[in-house]
Amino acid sequence: MTTVAEAVGAALAKAGVSTVFGVVGSGNFHVTNALTAAGARFVPARHEGGAAVMADAYARVSGKLGVLSVHQGPGLTNALTGITEAAKSRTPLIVLAPAATNPRSNFYLDDAALAAAVGATAVRIGSAATAAADVARAYHEAVGERRTVLLSLPLDVQAEPASSFALPAVPPPTTRDPAPEAVSALVDALLAARRPVFLAGRGARAARTEIEQLAGRTGALLATSAVTRGLFRGTPYNLDVSGGFATPVAADLIRNADLLVAWGCALSMWTLRGGTLVSQGTPVVQVDIDPDALAAHYPVDLGVVGDVAATARAVLGELDRRAIGSRPGYRSDAVAERLAREGRWRDVPYQEMLEDDRIDPRTLSIALDDMLPPGRTVAVDSGNFMGYPSMFLDVPDAEGFVFTQAFQSIGLGLATAIGAAVARPDRLTVAALGDGGTLMGLADLETAVRLGLDLLIVVYDDEAYGAEVHHFGPDGHPLDHVRFPPTDIAAIARGFGCVGVSVRAPADLEAVADWIGGPRDRPMVVDAKVTRGEPSWWLAGAFRGH
Repeated sequence: MTTVAEAVGAALAKAGVSTVFGVVGSGNFHVTNALTAAGARFVPARHEGGAAVMADAYARVSGKLGVLSVHQGPGLTNALTGITEAAKSRTPLIVLAPAATNPRSNFYLDDAALAAAVGATAVRIGSAATAAADVARAYHEAVGERRTVLLSLPLDVQAEPASSFALPAVPPPTTRDPAPEAVSALVDALLAARRPVFLAGRGARAARTEIEQLAGRTGALLATSAVTRGLFRGTPYNLDVSGGFATPVAADLIRNADLLVAWGCALSMWTLRGGTLVSQGTPVVQVDIDPDALAAHYPVDLGVVGDVAATARAVLGELDRRAIGSRPGYRSDAVAERLAREGRWRDVPYQEMLEDDRIDPRTLSIALDDMLPPGRTVAVDSGNFMGYPSMFLDVPDAEGFVFTQAFQSIGLGLATAIGAAVARPDRLTVAALGDGGTLMGLADLETAVRLGLDLLIVVYDDEAYGAEVHHFGPDGHPLDHVRFPPTDIAAIARGFGCVGVSVRAPADLEAVADWIGGPRDRPMVVDAKVTRGEPSWWLAGAFRGH
């Protein structure tokens, strides 16, 4: 006899779900077994919080639907931070969440309210008779609308006899063409500009070709939000990341723009450094498929509702209709020379921070960048340290940079890297973590070892919650609660089966080079004791409001 749980698992696998992350308990035992029986791979984590983040990262890097399977009650609540990050990032993810329906059960939760609270969509399988339609709705919401969907599987319904079913294919997303008058207004703005800058966010990841063509036609410089870093890798006049991570030359060029066009970008305080990257009087245009996104974080002079790629194509078409050729715009030999000379953070001179038996995080990151193979994925946790790996470690493309910062939670970096490594086993994955986030997610070191992942874990270890130290310390506040005694993270890592090494000086990195040289048959953890005397540049800028 086929049950609802078995039919659901089999249907998802037949629809193309190839990898599932989770922790198995009694409530999700049968649906998970049904998925694997139908050909899906199950990746068991050591904690549901980690499993949720792995599924999120897997979806981001692979471009496939992420699936998370958890136990009822605490299995779901343990996963909530990762689910929240996914929901805020519009990650296509289905959470298979068994549900106790008796309010007297100690496992009972109002799962629909939980989903709504964190921005996820809630779908419940009502009965065996509605199971096919309910799962199809969840699948279409997740894939077609790029939503994180909590699919509730009531325990009593799971056990009901059911017929097997197949999920209908999700139709291609409907392209939302911009209004002709909006296209005309955007063309007018581009023609009036001499120094245009294009800023691409998450909504532009599928529109690289169109944006680059339009930028070349109009002489625009190209920049991205942090989460989209790598999108324009190798493109002429690429400024890399805008906002707090921007290099001095990128920040200067953006401030001197006389038109800023945001493509699928939220224009948050982080991307615009609290608005300080937009000079007074500079027009701002925002293109987004979601009308509610326009001017949600920053006022705009022109809002264009439309698919990013379709809008760029429409603008190119309008330029053709007006018989307007290519314009130099902001592109010049002088700008190209500046970018070639000082366009990367490693090109910016700095004074080494000196502290006994500790390494400057910039020196560490530059040395690692030189060692790492070009085919790499960089996954970054949150904290004072995070600008160093984000900006000093190069990435090959937008899929090579995984930045789970929509919820700004620390402790997600290791699980992010595991999910990314499962998605792209052909690349060396680098997890860049702080010591606080490392210790939060420590259990899944065992997962990384068990899976035999090609994974380098670099811990920027300042023995503190560095952001709080640098935020409150200058005002004389006591810091006892945010500083910690030394921890030998390398020794802990060896206990899990990793290669572990402590780094206090550049010479200590020889062991890392040896590991990178092969055979890399188990993950390596680098406990880098970094200098602590000053905050990272981006955090210092955030404290100053620019």
